[in-house]
Amino acid sequence: MANYRRMDVDQVGDVTVVRFRDQKIVEDISIQELGAEMFHLVEVENRDKLLLNFSGVDFLSSAALGKLITLDKKVKAQGGVLKLSNIRPEIYEVFTITRLNRPVRHQGRRGGRLGVLLAETTRTLQRRFSSGGEADATKIF
Repeated sequence: MANYRRMDVDQVGDVTVVRFRDQKIVEDISIQELGAEMFHLVEVENRDKLLLNFSGVDFLSSAALGKLITLDKKVKAQGGVLKLSNIRPEIYEVFTITRLNRPVRHQGRRGGRLGVLLAETTRTLQRRFSSGGEADATKIF
């Protein structure tokens, strides 16, 4: 397993749980590094079940949202699943404003953007993780 500068990575069963180290994900260089690290999980380490834990994140820029969309596409291209948890209301509001909280219909199919993931996140995942244990991560997938 690689050493990561922008995130902590734990393996819980077959689920890779990612916690972000930065409280505010806004600086371009940080976003580029974070993107490269997340993409490494999928492209090099072949992780196909990712749970991104946003509990330590207070702010997320639109450029960071772009990285999440790209990550979602990469995970799905490998037949995997990407889910998000512990999203603060302020960050979820950005997802709502940008319409990333809704499934997108594209040519008769659901789009790959983050909407499908967020629908479950706001209710189910936050309840499951409010008890604190990452052992619950395996029940999400």
